[in-house]
Amino acid sequence: MALEFTRVGLAPHYVDYSAGWDLQQQLHRQVLEGSSPDTVLLLEHTPVYTAGRRTERHERPFDGTAVINVDRGGKLTWHGPGQLVGYPILRLADPAHVKAYVAALEAAVIAVLQEYGITGTRIEGRSGVWLRGDGQPFGTPDRKIAAVGIRVHQGVTMHGFSLNCSNDLSPYSQIIACGITDAGTTSISAETGRTVSPADVVDRIESELAARTAELTGTTPTELPGRGAIPADGRPKGALL
Repeated sequence: MALEFTRVGLAPHYVDYSAGWDLQQQLHRQVLEGSSPDTVLLLEHTPVYTAGRRTERHERPFDGTAVINVDRGGKLTWHGPGQLVGYPILRLADPAHVKAYVAALEAAVIAVLQEYGITGTRIEGRSGVWLRGDGQPFGTPDRKIAAVGIRVHQGVTMHGFSLNCSNDLSPYSQIIACGITDAGTTSISAETGRTVSPADVVDRIESELAARTAELTGTTPTELPGRGAIPADGRPKGALL
């Protein structure tokens, strides 16, 4: 069976975080029951800070902005317009292969970045996808372009990744993003000097995810994933929200 994709809401139809969370939980139950296939939800959120289980008090927004506590790994991050968020709800063929699954998500993002002339990489001890700095004391620091934070419950994944495409980066200045103080944050648009939106990259993300998670989930990589085309009103056909 092929991996399915549902574009829940891309600009201008942003998805409230709590509504997206309710949808994740509903779909997780259905995948566990076998009543729904493995599915990746793709969307843009309304602005929100979310805190993973390892977030410390001093890492929260300096201005007192509200934060939603979530049950994924990782620390504090931001979601909002211009950032592509993916929630794969997948049954892993072997629940022990969590690290391999995280690596597959990162590899999919890295492959998409290459098409924009951006060299994404992993950094030992840090999750997500990064752009290396020049290593100089006052030069360009390492920059995070995609975050990854997951949970696996009864062998089925939840949460996922967020890829900075065309989003405003200023919200990151109000937090210690992912608990990291010696690095920055960037986006595809900031690195290329032109606007690249989530809608611009979503086709390639779907293709890469389908190929790179196939072995871990037992899906067939040669099958085309189901894609909901986005009509003129911006909502995908068969959208769940």
